[in-house]
Amino acid sequence: MKEVLVVGGGAAGMMCSLLLSEKGFKVTLIEKNEKLGKKLFITGKGRCNLTNYSDAEEHLNAIQSNRKFMYSALYSFTAYDAVELFNSLGLETKVERGNRVFPASDHSSDVIKTLEKVLKHNNVRILLNTKAARLLISGNGQEKSEIKGVLLSDGKKLFAHKVIVATGGRSYTSTGSTGDGYKFAVSAGMEVIPQSPSLVPMNSPDEDVRKLQGLSLKNVGIKLSSEKKVLYSDFGEMLFTHFGVSGPVILSASAAVKPGCFSEELMLHIDLKSAVPEEELDRRIIRIFEENRQKEFKNSLASLFPSKLIPVMVSRSGIDPYRKCAEISREERRNFLSHIKDFRVRITGLRGFEEAVVTKGGVSVKEIDPGSMESKKVSGLYFIGEVLDIDSFTGGFNLQLCWSTAAAAAHHIL
Repeated sequence: MKEVLVVGGGAAGMMCSLLLSEKGFKVTLIEKNEKLGKKLFITGKGRCNLTNYSDAEEHLNAIQSNRKFMYSALYSFTAYDAVELFNSLGLETKVERGNRVFPASDHSSDVIKTLEKVLKHNNVRILLNTKAARLLISGNGQEKSEIKGVLLSDGKKLFAHKVIVATGGRSYTSTGSTGDGYKFAVSAGMEVIPQSPSLVPMNSPDEDVRKLQGLSLKNVGIKLSSEKKVLYSDFGEMLFTHFGVSGPVILSASAAVKPGCFSEELMLHIDLKSAVPEEELDRRIIRIFEENRQKEFKNSLASLFPSKLIPVMVSRSGIDPYRKCAEISREERRNFLSHIKDFRVRITGLRGFEEAVVTKGGVSVKEIDPGSMESKKVSGLYFIGEVLDIDSFTGGFNLQLCWSTAAAAAHHIL
């Protein structure tokens, strides 16, 4: 029976181990943490957004880095295939808004338990609290180099004809994602693209943001722009924090921020009433002012905004908060309207890897065969999951990259 070593017991590593064991391989899964799936456990706020129940084209469109590379893998093992597999293993799933797939129980632990159960049933050897120190390669990354196994941190050598690196990126470092896979790639003579946090909250120096700390807004439109162009636009849910802005739509916007973007000023434009056309909103404001003619401006806005937002909007409008609504001019009203449809927040940076959902950058896909995930430099060496220079938007798309790259490697290995 041929031996395969899988380094990393996260989403990609567990899936690849499962698929290989189903084919009859003798699989050893090496995990430096005390348990498998540590990062998977916290994804989707502990609910685990398994995938996005949409076709391969939709998944390709969501990818931010190296879309073409994933074409073969995503068409060979789709989101529908992933859901079908999990269902066949006994995990019930459900589809929510935005085609996001979750376990029916809403517990990420059930996803991990499902995978672990099959791994143990298939006699996968699981080595916990075990760290891979370096790869054992013949030829030192030169022509005709091939993998021989892995050297563990305790000095023990494990030999195998195939080694799969599934060590993840650098996001959520507390879960063990500390960039080990990049060192392995470099030792194999492969290029590694510099990493940066992605799907991460954003920093803002604006005092208004501090005043709004804790305020969550739903169904707002956002547009992130540099001095030269619009980088991202969408609508959804966001949150003001003590450092800046966060929430699903903000995390997705961060994926569009390329390294070097902060050499220019980035501006977040928020449409607080994205579902209401401008002229319709103007008529609504006129009606509010008519109904509150003798009220002070600051006391007339309860039907428009959450209470925490009212003082900030009054300040931004430039209208005297004690002015009677009947005294507000058309010009002042139109200016107020413009601040509702374009609430601006300066963005000065992204938060760090510890708060990032995924990592942008990683093992260069130019070094990897897209059909098999095998290294072009070292025969028998594979890289799957987040360790690769691929990343996508929120909504289950990134986990599907893990499932699809794991399946590509497992199906290729003979």
